[in-house]
Amino acid sequence: MKNLPLIDLCVIFLYLLTMVFVGAWFSRKNKSADQFTKASGSIPGWAIGLSIYATFLSSNTFLGVPGKAYGGNWNAFVFSLSMPLAAWVAVKYFVPFYRATGEVSAYTNLEKRFGPWARSYAVSCFLLTQLARMGSVFFGIALSLQALTGYSMELIMIVTGACIIIYTVMGGIEAVIWTEVVQGVIKTLGAVLIIYLIVTNMSGGVSKIIDIGKTDHKFSLGSFKLDFTQASFWAILLYGFFINLNNFGMDQNYVQRYHTATSEKEAGKSVWLCVWIYLPASLLFFAIGACLYAYYQANPVLIEPVKLRAAAERLSSNASATEIAKMAATLQPADYGDKVMPYFMVTKIPVGLVGLIVSAILSAAMSTISSGMNASATVFSEDIYKRYINPNLTGKGQLRLLYIATALFGLLGMFTGVAMIGVKSVLDIWWQLSGIFAGGMLGLFLLGMMSKKVGNQDAIIAVIVGVLVILWMTFSYLIPDDYAFLRYPLHVNMIIVVGTLVISLTGTLLSKRKRN
Repeated sequence: MKNLPLIDLCVIFLYLLTMVFVGAWFSRKNKSADQFTKASGSIPGWAIGLSIYATFLSSNTFLGVPGKAYGGNWNAFVFSLSMPLAAWVAVKYFVPFYRATGEVSAYTNLEKRFGPWARSYAVSCFLLTQLARMGSVFFGIALSLQALTGYSMELIMIVTGACIIIYTVMGGIEAVIWTEVVQGVIKTLGAVLIIYLIVTNMSGGVSKIIDIGKTDHKFSLGSFKLDFTQASFWAILLYGFFINLNNFGMDQNYVQRYHTATSEKEAGKSVWLCVWIYLPASLLFFAIGACLYAYYQANPVLIEPVKLRAAAERLSSNASATEIAKMAATLQPADYGDKVMPYFMVTKIPVGLVGLIVSAILSAAMSTISSGMNASATVFSEDIYKRYINPNLTGKGQLRLLYIATALFGLLGMFTGVAMIGVKSVLDIWWQLSGIFAGGMLGLFLLGMMSKKVGNQDAIIAVIVGVLVILWMTFSYLIPDDYAFLRYPLHVNMIIVVGTLVISLTGTLLSKRKRN
């Protein structure tokens, strides 16, 4: 890491070494698949709640949210406002359901409800969602560390990914949860430190930041009109509710944690603890974006290197300095928002503290990726390998499979991150991909829970209709201008909302028609 002083390198190295040590420590307990995937139901609710919070607070939040707020406003914060309602539904219905089944996989019950096809479909959606999530997180951390080290994003992903794979494979879900407890604290303190440094460097302090933010509408939550063709307040609120319901209600990352709790009550408490911590924490990251915007508006010369770099990335490698400068002059804040916080870290954070901030960013990424690796390996083991390849796999064979699958999904996540290099906004790309992959899965789950009279054939037709609608919504922008009226008219974040409703309502209506 050639651009970082030795003291910062030592802090980062110590953090990475500690994470690997934690994995080695908990590896002593991993004598069975139940311990690797459920921690034998021995984790207290408060620790699970902090680990869920840490999973939510990924590097997409740490870097993407300030970048989003810098380039726009606080519209995306509405996503967080939807969490309490989604959590209430999950705690009331989903947590008791999963605890009662005792199945470590969130998708096993779908086979009992609709047949093997439903389970396989949901598993496919989940694994694609996890690859998109892990890839976007790998991309986010590489984007930040590249600004600090000068190394390529590919190399950064490989080095950090290797550390994550080691401690996740060794320690299992218990190592994931307890490292996330530490990581949740580190990343929150890192955010507080960043906002403190911005304010202390800002001439005029908080009042000046607020004045600039008000003038440029940086604190807006979006339009309150019932307009779903743009990112209005209501569009983001609906999107957030469906995504968070998907997270709390049927995402293996969270469902698996419910089984690690000592009781159903503790599992429910963990969900609410996550919500009440995440709400103010996410607001803190939006505040960072607004503060950075005000700081560079008051000091426009300081942001020029970022604009020039963003312009150079948009042009060919042999572009002249004049061409780059002309391009830079046309860029809007949204075009380089993701690069602003790493740049501030490089130029304004004192030696010694940079290592702490980098560790916070690393922790933000590592918690999400390690959780995704463990959950994906569990689903692969339970819903694919044991279901279709070797149903009799037990004992050491199952534990060996979990080790291999965990490492494999870590590598796939890295490759996905490499493929995302060059995207405009890490938060946007994650939101779009998660909405596409999760829509059909959530619709099928709700269909199974809303009515016990919906049959297998009704569900198959509903999913086929829903997938076709989701594909149309996703790719209709490719339709020629002569047939523009056939394009999907709503905002891209509404894909999960429409897809979910189409599947659940189609299946319900088909079952009612049969009864009549």
